[in-house]
Amino acid sequence: MDSFWNEPLGIVLIVAAQTLLMVAFVMVSLLFLVYGDRKIWAAVQMRRGPNVVGPWGLLQTVADALKYIVKENVIPAGADRAVFILAPLISFVLAMIAWAVIPFSETWVLANLNVAILFVFAVSSLEVYGVIMGGWASNSKYPFLGSLRSAAQMISYEVSIGLIIIGVIISSGSLNFGQIVAAQDGGYGLFSWYWLPHLPMVFLFFISTLAETNRPPFDLPEAESELVAGYQVEYSSTPFLLFMAGEYIAIFLMCALISLLFFGGWLSPIPFIPDSPLWMVAKMAFFFFLFAMVKAVVPRYRYDQLMRLGWKVFLPLSLVWVVWVAFAAKFEFFGGAYARWAMGG
Repeated sequence: MDSFWNEPLGIVLIVAAQTLLMVAFVMVSLLFLVYGDRKIWAAVQMRRGPNVVGPWGLLQTVADALKYIVKENVIPAGADRAVFILAPLISFVLAMIAWAVIPFSETWVLANLNVAILFVFAVSSLEVYGVIMGGWASNSKYPFLGSLRSAAQMISYEVSIGLIIIGVIISSGSLNFGQIVAAQDGGYGLFSWYWLPHLPMVFLFFISTLAETNRPPFDLPEAESELVAGYQVEYSSTPFLLFMAGEYIAIFLMCALISLLFFGGWLSPIPFIPDSPLWMVAKMAFFFFLFAMVKAVVPRYRYDQLMRLGWKVFLPLSLVWVVWVAFAAKFEFFGGAYARWAMGG
């Protein structure tokens, strides 16, 4: 039996099972993310939120998903049908693919790539095509304007995200998430993590991920008051559900990236408590809570303010930070805090 799992068919079955397990985790998490997002927003506004379907309203997201699935899929008469249907599929599939390289422990990862960061950055960069295709195929000016806004916004903030990640790569000397987490494994618990030496960039990275995923206060591509939901306005039923699911999966992915790059991934914050994948999940849930709180309490930016912030503030600051980290790693400032690879991890 052991020899079967080493044969091509056995390896395919193992990979398929691991992939299904990861997809199941992401999709189940998606149900609770939408529920939590609505509950947090309701609590800030001093109302109940979902509380009817299932105990404490836990099945409300399931009911909403079923509603979308059974509704009629309406496609505008002038739309490009093939591109119109393909756009939400691209957004959803690309958001799922990125999870293949996200580790939850030293061994809990589908693909332990040495260039995992490049893989995630490449896949997340392609997600803008789903938005552009959706806006173009709708054959309406409001979706098209929303898709153009989204393309400009996502490209603008990907630059600063990339530069901030370069600083972490310089500090750890690796593009592998596992080795980046290992570089943060010190004797001081949470004070050994990269959030401390890279503290200014933690805030810039978090704000940039809000803009990258079109979350408030940077949800200009979907601004209801101006664009009537932007590039999604002509979508209904399952295609709209795929767009929405892809957006939340991308948000959860950004929570995972923040946890891995700056907050030690699966490492325990207290030295004598063992490391566990549960720490990784807990950190991701905490950062999603911050995403939800920002949505509830921060007013929306104007579009010119959004672009000015990205190009005139975040880009110069992140570029200067890369130069600083390079010098700090080269000369091992602060006891080698910026050059864990030089100290052996």
